[in-house]
Amino acid sequence: MTLSAADVDIDQMRENLSKYKDINVALADGYITPDNHCVSAKGEGLPPELGGMGIHYIHPALLEITATAPRVDGNSTYTDWSQPSILIYEPQADGSLEFVAVENLVFEKAWNDAGMTAQPVLNGRSWDHMADDPATPGDEAHGFMPHYDQHVWLFRDNPMGELMPFNPNVTCDHHKM
Repeated sequence: MTLSAADVDIDQMRENLSKYKDINVALADGYITPDNHCVSAKGEGLPPELGGMGIHYIHPALLEITATAPRVDGNSTYTDWSQPSILIYEPQADGSLEFVAVENLVFEKAWNDAGMTAQPVLNGRSWDHMADDPATPGDEAHGFMPHYDQHVWLFRDNPMGELMPFNPNVTCDHHKM
């Protein structure tokens, strides 16, 4: 396992992970969607023009999930981009799913307990720190315990940058529960 992946060839990552364009390959490799929730900026109480993320398919073993309630928690310090812990799909009008991005997530407590003193970094960008703000009604950590996460938009152009969390070119408009 690679604990720190500061520099990764995004084109090589795209090529290596293209097999997940077939959702059945992802399912066979252990990825699941616990709640079939499609994440959009608007749905998260953020400006709608930020766009969306999509449906997250997590790999419970890579995330080392220890609890799902009241919030998802785990022991993950996994930062290996050769098999990310999360695959992200955009629902299509015909009911299919299009593979658009990947994500890795490390739980803040596990990261600190492993002696990591700085946030993880990918290609010069510090990962996003996600923790709920008690002063707001929002769910800034998206149902997870405090963590660091990093998105990489492999198969959908993101005008905000390929390492940003939301993408204005992604929508949840066609999501069916």
